[in-house]
Amino acid sequence: MSQTPRDDERIAERAELLPEEQEAGSEDPESQAEAILEESDERVEDPEGTRHDSTQTPGG
Repeated sequence: MSQTPRDDERIAERAELLPEEQEAGSEDPESQAEAILEESDERVEDPEGTRHDSTQTPGG
């Protein structure tokens, strides 16, 4: 995945751990943030696929 400066900014923002995440600990918050955002972007780009795959999304 080719990252833009905006992607780097999103990752840095998401890598800032919430208090409960700090308590649980994280070995690599930036890599975790990148994975979370990549998965989120995939769901946004394919809402029908998300709806089909989800057990929680109505209409599946």
